[in-house]
Amino acid sequence: MAAIPTQEAFLPFREYRTWYRITGSLDSGRLPLVVAHGGPGCTHDYVDSFKGIAEIDGRAVIHYDQLGNGKSTRLPEKGPDFWTPALFLDELDTLLKHLGIQDRYAFLGQSWGGMLGAEHAVRRPKGLKALVIANSPANMHTWVAEANRLREELPQQVQDTLLRHERAGTITDPDYIAASRVFYDRHVCRVVPWPAEVARTFATMDEDNTVYRNMNGPTEFHVIGTMRDWTIEDRLPLIEAPTLLISGKYDEATPLVVKPYLDRVPGCEWVLFENSSHMPHVEEKDLCLKTVSGFLQRHD
Repeated sequence: MAAIPTQEAFLPFREYRTWYRITGSLDSGRLPLVVAHGGPGCTHDYVDSFKGIAEIDGRAVIHYDQLGNGKSTRLPEKGPDFWTPALFLDELDTLLKHLGIQDRYAFLGQSWGGMLGAEHAVRRPKGLKALVIANSPANMHTWVAEANRLREELPQQVQDTLLRHERAGTITDPDYIAASRVFYDRHVCRVVPWPAEVARTFATMDEDNTVYRNMNGPTEFHVIGTMRDWTIEDRLPLIEAPTLLISGKYDEATPLVVKPYLDRVPGCEWVLFENSSHMPHVEEKDLCLKTVSGFLQRHD
């Protein structure tokens, strides 16, 4: 079998640069799939496995590092006012136009990437032919409530450590980080040890957490950033694109968290992965990629 071509480049965006990579050919005839990572403030690495869809059905799969993250321009000096959904929507539109696919494409967003995808989709862009929302909240208040409910199921000693350091403001303490990891190993990625591509994302965030810190906060269950009151629930009926919703049985994006998409997006389909948490594309990779590819093929 011939090797699938890959191309990496940088996109000029405002006065900055956004890194992107195309796996496969944009001339395949199938809907090119744009994949947006989560965070806000992660990198493309942990969602890298979605490039395997190019092998399954021949479509082009486009990954990119959102501004401020990974290989794109880092801006550690920028504060909360800079990091907004509008910024990332503008970046996405710029990417689509740069690649010449704005009239016909599919979009997959994981976690925050799905929130971004929903914000994009409610604007009813003509070229969006299929949408995949993977493990994403529709309302940050529900997300935080459910994260804290899951936190209450952690061993008492872990809960006590988290609370002690949050009260003291010592959330960079190694004990706090270790306690947080117990939650992550249950509800973010259950593969032990974490695969290299997942570890790479978290290592990069440890090195520069500007976007995550400003938009989310210090951890998944301590959301004090600019997105803390975000919701798209009331706007979801505006989405016209065929939509697939995916999540994991042990996901921090619990059924209650993702349910508004199922209830309010017309014709939305939902697939729950029984052996996954927040990363079915890693935890049940083959099944997840086949599921997404099958959905996309129905809308090519």
